[in-house]
Amino acid sequence: MKKELALHFLSAIILFVLIFLFRNYLAGAAGQTLSTIWPFWVGGIIGTILPDIDHLIYVYYLRPYEVTSQRVAYMAQKGQLLQSWHLLASTRSERTNLILHTVIFQILFLILGFLVVTSSGSLLGRGLVIAFLLHLFVDQIIDLRQTGNLSNWFRQIPIVLDRIQINIYLGLNFVSILIFSFLL
Repeated sequence: MKKELALHFLSAIILFVLIFLFRNYLAGAAGQTLSTIWPFWVGGIIGTILPDIDHLIYVYYLRPYEVTSQRVAYMAQKGQLLQSWHLLASTRSERTNLILHTVIFQILFLILGFLVVTSSGSLLGRGLVIAFLLHLFVDQIIDLRQTGNLSNWFRQIPIVLDRIQINIYLGLNFVSILIFSFLL
């Protein structure tokens, strides 16, 4: 889990630095400083962590009767939060019915995220949306590398994608992240 968490934060930092540099390049001398866009960075931190709440929802509300869920809950009750976090990380592939890690949720989040980004000037909201989308994208890449497909993401839709379609889908996800990041 440390590697996955580091990967999520590293990808978010790289993207946010690129956004910061790009916006300052376009603004010229009137560029923004880190002190004026701190809400954007805070939103990025929140958006990077927030999708992992899905695993806790699964453990405590969706499948509390599963053995892993019971072990995680027991360890958390005993105050062994770090060990329960490691157990969640090592059994990540067991949780296939996550709510936030689906294509349907991702489409809804894109629509709502677009409304948040375009209708408000909130840097916190913009950072949260971009980091959340990036987190889901990175999770899809991880799942693709580990399982060779994205069937868990499409389990609610009777669609099976071949390798070319998966690449197109991931390409569209990446483009949507770029649109949210640089054009809005």
